[in-house]
Amino acid sequence: MVYHTKADSFFTEEEKERIKITTIGIEARTIGEIVTVVIDQSSEYKETEVIGGVFIGSLVSLVITTLFFHGSVWAFIPIAFILFFPALLLFQKVPTLKAVFIGKRRREKAVKERALRTFYERGLYKTKKHTGILFFLSLLERKVWVLADKGIHGKIQQQTLNKFARMVSMGIQEGHASASLCDAITAVGELLWEYYPITDADADELSNVVMCEPGETSTANGETCKQPD
Repeated sequence: MVYHTKADSFFTEEEKERIKITTIGIEARTIGEIVTVVIDQSSEYKETEVIGGVFIGSLVSLVITTLFFHGSVWAFIPIAFILFFPALLLFQKVPTLKAVFIGKRRREKAVKERALRTFYERGLYKTKKHTGILFFLSLLERKVWVLADKGIHGKIQQQTLNKFARMVSMGIQEGHASASLCDAITAVGELLWEYYPITDADADELSNVVMCEPGETSTANGETCKQPD
C-alpha cells in the first residue's frame, strides 16, 4: 500500500537525487555511511490534541455564550463540552495545529528519542566499522538531529554533529533545505575523509536515497522509502 506524506514531498525529486549523489560522492572517499531520514512528526502528541480541543471548544463556546446567552456559565459548559469533540478531531486531522501547544522540552525530547529509534530501525548500528551517521529531519517540530555510531565518536564529538544539525535547520528556515543538507553532508564528509578514509575492503552498506517515515512512498529513480518493519 502507498501512503503519501508531507515528508515524502518535502524534497522534490531533483533535490532527492542531488542529496543521493552528494551522499554517494562522500561515501566514495570514506568508510562512513550517511543516511538521511525525513519524518512528518516525531510523536503523535496525544496530549496536545486534548489541550487543543479544550482550548478551541472553550474559546468558541465563550464567543457563543457571550453573544447569545449573556455569558451564562450554564450555557458555556455544555456548549464547550459538545464543541470539544469536533475540535479534537480537527487537531487529529491537521497535525500542524499541535505545534502551538508543544513545549520546547517536550519537542526536543520527542525528536531526540525518535531519531535514536530511527537510528536502530534503519540499521545504522550494523555497519562493520560502526561508522553510520544519521541526518534526521522532523518536520512538525522543525528540528534536525545528527547522530553517529560509536566508531565515529572516537574522533567526531556530538557537539560537532550538533553544528551540522543547526546548519540544516537554518537552511530549512531560510527556504533552501536541500542545499543546506548537501552542504552539511559535505562538511561531515570532510571530517570523515580525514579520520576515516576509504579502504579496499569497504562496501556501501546502507541506502543513499532520502528515506521517509511513516509509509511507503516513491522517491527519485523509482526507489522507495519504506516504513521500518
